[in-house]
Amino acid sequence: MSQLELHGLRKTFGNVVAVDNLDLGIDRGELVSLVGPSGCGKTTTLRMVAGLQHADRGRVLLGGRDVTNEPANRRGMGVVFQSYALFPNMTAADNIAYGLMVRRHPADEIKRTVGQLVDLIEIGEAANRYPHQLSGGQQQRVALARALAIEPGVLLLDEPLSALDAAVRLTLRLEIRRIQRSLGIATMYITHDQEEALSISDRVAVMREGRVEQLGTPEEIYTAPANEYVARFVGTSNRLDVTVADDGGKAVDWRGVRVPVVAADPPPVGSPAVMIVRPERIRVTPADGNGAAMASWVGTVAERTFLGAVTRLTIRVGDDLLLADLPGEATSDVRFAIDDRVAVSFEPGGCRLIPPSSAPVGAVIA
Repeated sequence: MSQLELHGLRKTFGNVVAVDNLDLGIDRGELVSLVGPSGCGKTTTLRMVAGLQHADRGRVLLGGRDVTNEPANRRGMGVVFQSYALFPNMTAADNIAYGLMVRRHPADEIKRTVGQLVDLIEIGEAANRYPHQLSGGQQQRVALARALAIEPGVLLLDEPLSALDAAVRLTLRLEIRRIQRSLGIATMYITHDQEEALSISDRVAVMREGRVEQLGTPEEIYTAPANEYVARFVGTSNRLDVTVADDGGKAVDWRGVRVPVVAADPPPVGSPAVMIVRPERIRVTPADGNGAAMASWVGTVAERTFLGAVTRLTIRVGDDLLLADLPGEATSDVRFAIDDRVAVSFEPGGCRLIPPSSAPVGAVIA
């Protein structure tokens, strides 16, 4: 039995369906991220789970107990919002203690719990400061500790890092994961940042228009997207229009070359299809070097972008543009410049055939 179970949740606002028949289970100690573009229903889902929004239909179960119609203050869930919502007239320690004081816990128990949480979130002497004296990262840690103080059955995090700068986000998301794992608490994490979702989660639910398009581990979501929408939203991909060339769907034709592909449900031979290739699965060599003989296509470098760990090349092959990520080019003997002719090939197993989708998506893809 999952610690948190959602069965057939539905929520509408007028004629707009925000969440449509959503089913989801989160086990104790598991962190599941709901990710998707603005308006996909992820925050509405969290608000229904927390009891802050009434569901039109469906059930919310906490540890097997139906809490669908219970008010938020009786569900025993910890909620952390983007805005922190700390009491400005209380110190960090008093903010952490607030839920315990409302529940009339003994003073010595409150002091002990606050001390443990201050150690857990690692803010030290800053526990005696007021919110305006804390950095954004420290405020978010205090908000997290306040949510954890009541020992919730489920932790709900709604875009908790979106107001912070990039460096603080990276550090704090690792801290959130460390704390969540150490406590073994079931956690729902809402974010529009796909990199954040992939790095922090046990499983990821990619949402569109109130529905879950795919639910799986970060590795499954990235390497085996269920459809074009997921491939577009999660990571950067090359989307190539191809023709199925093999009866078992194991090969396609792209620009006159037969390409091996992986396909879960291949269409018939001769059918148009969509092939997805991640930039890191594209090999690039000089067109006039030994690699040209092993390449399938020759193209021209149209753009070159240094991204730190990789250099991203935009390569024009005929009428198509390919994105290729080259690791360690800064220390490589081979450096490509704009207008260089290059030989291009795909790594074995790097091409995936997926169902096409005409729906709009909130991400850019080549």
